[in-house]
Amino acid sequence: MSILVGLVRVSTDKQNTARQHNALEPICWKVFEEKASGKLATKDRPVLLEAISQVPPGGMLAIHEVDRLGRNLLEGLIVLNDLFQHGIAVKVLAGIAAGEHTQRSFILDIALALSEDRRRDISAKTKNGLEAARRNGRVGGRRPVVDDDKRAAILARRERGESIRTIANNLGISIGVVHKTLTLASPQIDQSPKQAAKT
Repeated sequence: MSILVGLVRVSTDKQNTARQHNALEPICWKVFEEKASGKLATKDRPVLLEAISQVPPGGMLAIHEVDRLGRNLLEGLIVLNDLFQHGIAVKVLAGIAAGEHTQRSFILDIALALSEDRRRDISAKTKNGLEAARRNGRVGGRRPVVDDDKRAAILARRERGESIRTIANNLGISIGVVHKTLTLASPQIDQSPKQAAKT
């Protein structure tokens, strides 16, 4: 049985690693935890490089799912292929690439091709959606926080003498949004949201 060195990866401190640790620790000789963006190249990820350096001859790097090697499945498969090129065998515990891999395989090539197609499809749909929105006089992106009804409520409440903080609390929006709405309606207002909240 191959000696396994585990790699747990999260991109932020807030993400929970328990599921990955629970899967890897019972079967691995050692587990490394990486808190880094998966978009970094392999050579720019010191924890990944350290984990690889600890894999003994005949051993394997173990990961929970292939997307733990990158930001998503496609990037994970690209890193997986990079590891193969450097002679590193990889054991994937779950997901589309589950299994023990010592080199590129037909299955992994299909997964890589499908992931690339999906990425292109999402990119094309996003582009088409933005173009359609522009043709219809809309700008793509997030919906505005303040619609016409809420804008009218902000202005009416301010007219009645309510403070910006009170307006924000009552309408369930941020002080900054209230201040911006009032500033756009009356450009002479030049207080910062923090100052304005007191008025």
